[in-house]
Amino acid sequence: MNVILITACPSGMATTFLAARRLEQAASRLGWTTTVEMHGELAPVEPASAESIAAADLVVVAADTVPNPQRFAGKSLYQASIAEALPDPSGFLERAQAEAAAYTPPADDAKDGAKPVATDTAGAKRIVAVTACPTGVAHTFMAAEALSEAGRALGHEIRVETQGSVGAQDKLTEEEIAAADVVLLACDIEVDPTRFAGKRIYRTSTGSALKKPRQAIEAALAEADVETAGGAASGGEAKKSVKDKGVYKHLLTGVSFMLPMVVAGGLLIALSFVFGIEAFKEEGTFAAALMQIGGGTAFALMVPVLAGYIAYSIADRPGIAPGMIGGMLASNLGAGFIGGILAGFLAGYVAKAVADYVKLPSSIESLKPILIIPLVASLVTGLTMIYVVGEPVAAVLSTLTNFLENMGSANAVLLGILLGAMMCFDMGGPVNKAAYTFGVGLLASETYAPMAAVMASGMVPAIGMGIASFVAKSKFSEPEREAGKASFVLGLCFISEGAIPFAAKDPLRVIPACMIGGAITGAISMLVGAKLMAPHGGIFVLLIPNAITPVFLYLAAIVIGSLVTGLGYALIKRGSQEVSVAANA
Repeated sequence: MNVILITACPSGMATTFLAARRLEQAASRLGWTTTVEMHGELAPVEPASAESIAAADLVVVAADTVPNPQRFAGKSLYQASIAEALPDPSGFLERAQAEAAAYTPPADDAKDGAKPVATDTAGAKRIVAVTACPTGVAHTFMAAEALSEAGRALGHEIRVETQGSVGAQDKLTEEEIAAADVVLLACDIEVDPTRFAGKRIYRTSTGSALKKPRQAIEAALAEADVETAGGAASGGEAKKSVKDKGVYKHLLTGVSFMLPMVVAGGLLIALSFVFGIEAFKEEGTFAAALMQIGGGTAFALMVPVLAGYIAYSIADRPGIAPGMIGGMLASNLGAGFIGGILAGFLAGYVAKAVADYVKLPSSIESLKPILIIPLVASLVTGLTMIYVVGEPVAAVLSTLTNFLENMGSANAVLLGILLGAMMCFDMGGPVNKAAYTFGVGLLASETYAPMAAVMASGMVPAIGMGIASFVAKSKFSEPEREAGKASFVLGLCFISEGAIPFAAKDPLRVIPACMIGGAITGAISMLVGAKLMAPHGGIFVLLIPNAITPVFLYLAAIVIGSLVTGLGYALIKRGSQEVSVAANA
């Protein structure tokens, strides 16, 4: 008997793959020939071919919805939750064989039979999307998977490009963009929209796309509009995003481009310490060369890059030059990352104002982006930084740095509690990113303690959920236990988002438990004077000598906070059956 097995879990984590393997093994014991289609974020989807579907005697879907349902019109199909498949895969397959019935797709999807979705199919649309978060790690890819799953479940043809830390992946082609009915940009940072000129565009955040992918797609289809040059897409959330969250988005764009400089510079500085804490002071040595690359160059570029790409987010390419010039002035004047942020916004808005409001004869209009805008914006930004902003901001930054370096243990603990709780409040959301940006920014002034507290606390939610799912196995369903394993690994990598599936299901218990554990970790980290050179990498930064000091006390802070979160949540969590009953009531 030929069978197609399809698995998909809500979080797109390891449960998808575990269920597929167990069902495949059970089918093999029954003597069935299987084709497996897995929908998860750990590997790209390989859809069943038309030939496999045509030859299939039975289609078994272990998921909440049937992906791309029009394919299976008329086929013998059985669908149930993935949670039902894991405990007894053999029994699940036997039920599937006994209860399967001829499948009729939803009305809009069945118009064209089992053919692939096309633009002329009633109700079906072609959608292209881009996802991008500030760090380019977790949210970028999780949002892409959520949109892909939701789009297929709604019967649309969707392609998603991810712009993560390693650059663009699954890049959209010109043909795909040209054929698209709508462009969905789920981005927390600015991405180049010029290739979508003339297309209907809808903008939202990666968080919204991850948590409410169906609503995001439906809103995009209903509210997207053609952007004007340099303008924003219309639509409810798009307008809200531009008006209310524009400043935040510009800041995160600058931070995302600055991060590689911070990581490279911090680790190179740490490597120079391998030869002795002051070995770099001896000219001509390898340690001195490492310090020159990391501290003298990479760290020197941090603030200019931050300012330049804030301005880029506001004014596009013409903003880069005045932004970087203003950022370099801020760095030279001692205004640090605070001055760089102000310089970036000033340069960006001046450049945008010149572009929008300065009208020139058509014969010299082409000179505006390469001559007029850089000159005027650089002049205004530079003079403002030198004569108005530079010295006051430098004094503020100096006061802040001195306070952080000389604060007593009580103040250190309070700061650690604040940063730790913020990192665990929304796990990748605005509050989390605010604390993270604060820690990263201080690295430019060689203040490393807040960054250590931020990263340690950010690891706690995901690790804690992994611990809870192991300690209180009876309170978690099989899919939740598998998600807990994935969450634990993500936590070790400093990806707080691993805890999102748990927080989404039980926010009133998960979030307070995470915040308490994170606050404890942050407090201990600050109390022991832990310092961190790199702003990302999680536990694996320990592989770089001197990147974290003191190592064992820092690890102890992470372990203690994670245990508090994990054991605390295990204690207060209701059993999975009780939760299910309450949810169905």
